[in-house]
Amino acid sequence: MNPRDFLAELKRRNVYKVAVAYAVVAWLLIQVATQVFPFFEIPNWAVRLVVLILILGFPVALIFSWAFEITPEGIKRESEVDPNKSITAHTGRKLIGITIALAVIAAGLLALQLSHVRLFSGAGAPTASVVSAAMAKSVAVLPLVNTSGDPTNEYFSDGLSEELIAVLAKIPELKVIGRSSSFLFKGSSGDAKTIGEKLGVAHLIEGSVRKQGERVRIVAELINATDGRELWSETYDRELKDVFAVQAEIARAVAEQMKIKLLGRTTQSDAMPSNENLTAHNAVLQADFYFQQQTAESMQKAISFSQEAVRLDPNYAFAFAKLSQAWRQYGASFATDDADKAYAEARQAAEKAVSLAPELVEAHKALGWVAMTPDLDFRTAEKEFRRALETSPSDATAKNALSYTLMAQGRLAEAEQACREALGLDPLLTTLWFNLGRLAVAAGRYKEAEEMLRKGLELQPHASRFHTYLATLDILQNNVAAAGQDAQLESEGFWRDYATTLVQQAQTDRAAADDALKTFSAKYSTNGAYQIAVLYAIRKEPDEMFRWLDTAYATHDSGLTQLVITPFIRDYRDDPRFIALSQKLGVQISAAPTKP
Repeated sequence: MNPRDFLAELKRRNVYKVAVAYAVVAWLLIQVATQVFPFFEIPNWAVRLVVLILILGFPVALIFSWAFEITPEGIKRESEVDPNKSITAHTGRKLIGITIALAVIAAGLLALQLSHVRLFSGAGAPTASVVSAAMAKSVAVLPLVNTSGDPTNEYFSDGLSEELIAVLAKIPELKVIGRSSSFLFKGSSGDAKTIGEKLGVAHLIEGSVRKQGERVRIVAELINATDGRELWSETYDRELKDVFAVQAEIARAVAEQMKIKLLGRTTQSDAMPSNENLTAHNAVLQADFYFQQQTAESMQKAISFSQEAVRLDPNYAFAFAKLSQAWRQYGASFATDDADKAYAEARQAAEKAVSLAPELVEAHKALGWVAMTPDLDFRTAEKEFRRALETSPSDATAKNALSYTLMAQGRLAEAEQACREALGLDPLLTTLWFNLGRLAVAAGRYKEAEEMLRKGLELQPHASRFHTYLATLDILQNNVAAAGQDAQLESEGFWRDYATTLVQQAQTDRAAADDALKTFSAKYSTNGAYQIAVLYAIRKEPDEMFRWLDTAYATHDSGLTQLVITPFIRDYRDDPRFIALSQKLGVQISAAPTKP
């Protein structure tokens, strides 16, 4: 066949038309994959797979159009069709019509994309009317700078920053970055654009607090994170008793600047004492300042200052909620001999907070954490955290707490989704990366789990438990030497002792493993029953493992919140004793992870 006849035959068999139609359809599918997949958090490899399949499919489509023909009786080989009965011309006209329709859609999408490019590439930075609707309604409150010259007033400026975050978080349409992420930039000299990109927001609130005697000067600025332009600023000179009104004023002004609808009283500060007692308010601020340090000593100080606040104002619901959270954290993480007392105090304070202010966000968070531990009542905890989110949709700590209780119930897909939503509100919150890492381990996604855990360590290099889980990952992947190195990097105390003992159980020296287990069990039998159970699990001694799990259940060990995601213990998910314990806790048993 000469070239001219070959080209004519290509035209007759609609090969050209198929090529054009395929190209248009492929372009549309690629646009859908690149634009829609990220919205549903579908991994990038799925987008690449779509592109690869479309590329490989192109020659297949051309060969098919050459070798086959669509007839009223179905698809037939071209050689089997009588040329006088061929309908390729009719099929070609249909292809042209379909291609034109798809081309119109493609042109529309292209025009839309080009219009966005022109808007964002023109002179000057994009304003809120240009940025996407979701991005335009996002803000991070950077720590207000203490300019009083007195370092002891640091708690006051930090406290106002946190309360402003809490006030703005109650606006449903507004995405407000959580405290943990915002406070990582405390004292930072980074430019607005860099901070905005790291936090994923379009706006920043900056400012300073100057507290002298009974007066306070608060300077607040709303900054465009793209170019650092000041959109709004105000200076407030007030007596200290007016500090709550100032917070509401700032919240309203910020919301107005971003065209956000306010919900009336929801912009008021929850931290305001019932009798406007500023001494009580100061005590709460100092309690929260020490609570954030997360040490045994600082937690005792947080309890002491919260107790002083409720003594000064017995109707101060917010202070009771903070007191509950401090007692509960002390009982779960630091109390060795008096955990029961700590939990009892936490429950009493939480119930008092709710009785005083039934809709208070912090009160329901306090109740939720008490339901988690010591109660191990995960459904009630979920209910309380969801109620907190109804009032304050952008509360990252409430969303994180919801993820935690979903994980405890074995609802791992929901837990991961909630965790990622919390990450959008507080992207630099170390705990979220830890939880995502644990969920990835439970799903058998070991490489991803390591990436999550190391991301958390980048944010907080000395955070506890991260190296313990990295050591666990090493053991799961039969790299005991690396596990030993990771265990030694764990912070001193309980978690390093546990990590090193865990690694020894995976080694071949049984005498050393036995001695290490005996030492750990003697030292931590009161507050480490769950971890002792894990040690017996890795030794493949299920009877001892279940005996210690029973002890953990009897003592309301917080480790049981991780029952269905803990490696080694999960190996016994089909054991009737595991099933019975899961039923008592009200948790779902997920399928075994796929081995990587």
